[in-house]
Amino acid sequence: MTAVTPNRGTHAAAPGKRRRTGRGGTLGSTGLYIATGIAGLLFLVPFYLLVRNALSTDAAITGENWQFFPTDLKWGNIGELFDDPTVPFARSLWNSAVVGVLHTLGTLLVCSLAGYGLARIPYRHADKVFYAVLVTLMVPSAVTFVPSFVLVSSLGWVDSLRGLIIPGLFSGFTCFLFRQYFLGFPKELEEAARMDGLGYWGAYWRVVVPNSLNFFAAIATITFISGWNAFLWPLVIGQDPDAWTVQVALSSYMTNQTVNFHLIFMATAISILPLVFVFLFLQRWLVQGIAQTGIKG
Repeated sequence: MTAVTPNRGTHAAAPGKRRRTGRGGTLGSTGLYIATGIAGLLFLVPFYLLVRNALSTDAAITGENWQFFPTDLKWGNIGELFDDPTVPFARSLWNSAVVGVLHTLGTLLVCSLAGYGLARIPYRHADKVFYAVLVTLMVPSAVTFVPSFVLVSSLGWVDSLRGLIIPGLFSGFTCFLFRQYFLGFPKELEEAARMDGLGYWGAYWRVVVPNSLNFFAAIATITFISGWNAFLWPLVIGQDPDAWTVQVALSSYMTNQTVNFHLIFMATAISILPLVFVFLFLQRWLVQGIAQTGIKG
């Protein structure tokens, strides 16, 4: 009998511990949700201010009687932005979309093939080529900027999409990322493909790429955002207004004499929408790429 009593007390105390743990876990989860909600609101404040200023006048943006929640919204600023004869904003959006999409697709193709060749195709000077690619990462972009412009100008690609897209198709860093990823790709899948008669190209296109979509999506997102936000190279190459990208068009609203605040905010708000759509579209693949490293099994 005496041996049973401690066991009964031990079992009686266990539910209490579980209840206390449950209450603590509930309070912790509630606090986490509150903190996350506050952080989310703080994160959205700059975007609200961007939209608020985009639908205001310059006086409402810089005046003394500044209101956080204005009552008079100027929806006509949208029409004013696209009807401005000095800045072809619609054309610049189209140019940025074409440059961003083609630059992303070209970079994925070129760098993934280079990375796959360095990781999987055995040849004598593979390490030397890889080290040469790494050396390009140590060269500042300012050093290659002028030679690149001279080359593009000699080819007659100034004020053209070719001059905006082709020089930036290869990225040493992206090639390095693809090589490191393909080194960890299961060789068994490629060996099974070779047993079916596929070569390196067939194994790459029919086995490696379909099983690496999450990683490709992550690289595509980074590359598209980088191409969309590029400013200095499009500014030099796109000298004609019809060849401007959206970032160059944004800079035209700020001159030495005047600053059109409401047009700057409106143009900025519209220019970030494609980035938001790209992120929302690729979000599922991005999360899976981080969690599964692009391999399903």
